[in-house]
Amino acid sequence: MIGIVDYGMGNMHSVCSAFRAIGREILLVTEPEQLRDVGSIVLPGVGSFGDAMENLRARRLIGELETQVLANRKPYLGICLGLQILATTGFEHGEHAGLNWIPGTVEKLPVSVGEKPLRVPHIGWNEVQSPAGDILFAGLGEAPAFYFVHSYVLKPNDPAAINGGCHYGVEFAASIASGNIAAVQFHPEKSHRAGLRLLRNWCERIEGPIV
Repeated sequence: MIGIVDYGMGNMHSVCSAFRAIGREILLVTEPEQLRDVGSIVLPGVGSFGDAMENLRARRLIGELETQVLANRKPYLGICLGLQILATTGFEHGEHAGLNWIPGTVEKLPVSVGEKPLRVPHIGWNEVQSPAGDILFAGLGEAPAFYFVHSYVLKPNDPAAINGGCHYGVEFAASIASGNIAAVQFHPEKSHRAGLRLLRNWCERIEGPIV
């Protein structure tokens, strides 16, 4: 069973619907104890870095997330904010401590490159480049397009953590993979067939195909 963490940061319905669409059993997690009963964990989110961390703290979820993901090695998939809070520090509306599971910082996209202005937030479809043979992007072609809505990006200290890149004025990490931890900056639940295929790839990697 997949635990989808509801910590008051939006878009739970669409994420739950996407996993149900690919035939997966889910549990909407609102209490830390529920994390012990699931085989894998999905943490989505829309909003600001600081609010996300504060909501996780207020719901006593951080300690149990660390136990289940870091100690017990349960597979983790972060979506949008669920990627960003993996960092050490976020600089959205001040400086905020993150989970520090992927050491690095979360910083705002530039509003211009040279003399060319950029519209921030970055909203809409954009291509993601991933290494050949990457399991998460299997069957999606060389540069699949996904739907993005964000103003900030994760800059990991170790570039090897990046397994998918995107260009919007600058190159940024669209996808992260490190051991049992995976995360994407885009919204697979809003990315139609490509998004559902990516979610299915993640599920089959951690659980195997539905027979």
